[in-house]
Amino acid sequence: MTKEERHEIILDMLMQHSSLLVTDLAEQLNVSSVTIRKDLTELERAKKLYRNHGKAILIDPYSENRNISDKEKLCVDEKRAIGSYAAGLVTPKDSILIASGTTMHALARSISSPEKLTVITASLEVANILSTNKDIDIIQLGGLLRHSSLSVVGKYAESALSDFSCSKLFIGVDGIDLDFGITTTDLMEASLNRVMIQTAQKTIVLADSSKFGRRGFSKICDMEDVDHIITDSKISKATANRIEELGIDLTIVEDRKSTRLNSSHQAISYAVFCLKK
Repeated sequence: MTKEERHEIILDMLMQHSSLLVTDLAEQLNVSSVTIRKDLTELERAKKLYRNHGKAILIDPYSENRNISDKEKLCVDEKRAIGSYAAGLVTPKDSILIASGTTMHALARSISSPEKLTVITASLEVANILSTNKDIDIIQLGGLLRHSSLSVVGKYAESALSDFSCSKLFIGVDGIDLDFGITTTDLMEASLNRVMIQTAQKTIVLADSSKFGRRGFSKICDMEDVDHIITDSKISKATANRIEELGIDLTIVEDRKSTRLNSSHQAISYAVFCLKK
């Protein structure tokens, strides 16, 4: 196999999995870790991937915030499935917090409340989506508008939350590093998210599998502050096992069905790497 062929395979694999360890690539391509590191260095210089702590990821997590209209086009099916499952966790007469982000939009589109529901949100789009349902009372937080996400941040939004107590917080993230914690690209959003976590009894992270192994600029919290993660079936087996070991509930959603991983070590099917020959 030539170097060019390895590079093509590495990029193809990253398109499927978003994050890959050097050791896994070396094993899959039957070359040394030194060779893989050289390959990744060349690909990074060509701005085709980003290296971080012994792994390669497709997108630089420290890049500037992308516009929400661009994010809406990414992982559409995965976000829809994740949002649909998360909506099923909302109970009648519930009081919940919904943070910002495109996965939160997918959640909002899936919420159908037969009885009264109270939603507090920082997202203008979430409020707009839910506004068509007369059985949902919406409390729109005020503050500084983030144009990239169409959501509010700042002290006004944070201070308003001191008057409330909610059963659940549904939150989206830009990165999940199981050693570092959950992150976002915006400092003020991270601050608001931390106050939201304090306001809710349970923190539920909605994140497609591309978010794992990435770090954004601003840390929201440690993994121990997360109660439940909902993601798609492209998550690696190793990552799923680590989450389970941390005592965090994990739901993996695929084709409108979900498999729950908990302390009983229930079986689950995992996708395997497909190497281009």
